Amino acid sequence: MSLVSLRNEIKSVSNPDKAKFLQRFFKTGKGEYAEGDVFLGIVVPVQRQIAKKYKELSFIELKVLITSKYHEERLIALLILVERFKKADENEKEIIVKFYLDNRKGINNWDLVDLSAPKILGQYLIDKDRKILFRFAKSNDLWAKRIAVLSTFAFIRNNDFEDALKIYEILVNDKHDLIHKAVGWMLRELGKIDLKEEEEFLKKHYKTMPRTMLRYAIEKFPERKRKAYLEGRI
Repeated sequence: MSLVSLRNEIKSVSNPDKAKFLQRFFKTGKGEYAEGDVFLGIVVPVQRQIAKKYKELSFIELKVLITSKYHEERLIALLILVERFKKADENEKEIIVKFYLDNRKGINNWDLVDLSAPKILGQYLIDKDRKILFRFAKSNDLWAKRIAVLSTFAFIRNNDFEDALKIYEILVNDKHDLIHKAVGWMLRELGKIDLKEEEEFLKKHYKTMPRTMLRYAIEKFPERKRKAYLEGRI
């Protein structure tokens, strides 16, 4: 399986009408968060199938994909990395993570982050120092901040909340809607495992955190409690 054959396969399943819809959905217009991103119109399940088929591509070929102007080619590269990471030994995992970080410029939309950060960087950092995530959280780079938040999903699933909550604390008053949604989502996931931990964080911040973040965080709460949070009566 070669990069040439992968690209031929991508071309055969591209859908121009779907591409137009995706370019609107993912905010690729002038001044929007993904300005200039180009779509081919391929749904994620098909991209996953392609990634599994071509998971043995070399890092040189993956470099071509992850730096592509086409969104789907970048996502396929990331899905291949996710597949490889699952079965990699510690040395191979380190190589994959280095490649991931070195090519972070290509991880520049929310789906690219969400489908890769927890399963690569987050998983890798479960038993390692997380200072890179704190650096990302404090940066001015939207996608670095989202990577920091989504990487904590791996920690949450491992019943490890301390650093996750510290990162949410850094970003609790961030200005961007995509960070509001990400932090709120992760708080909701944390609450599924430890509701007390989530509510301790919320009681400290719910009156001042962005409304979208709060709504995401309390989405699964009983209606009466959810309404109390929204009305500031906790």
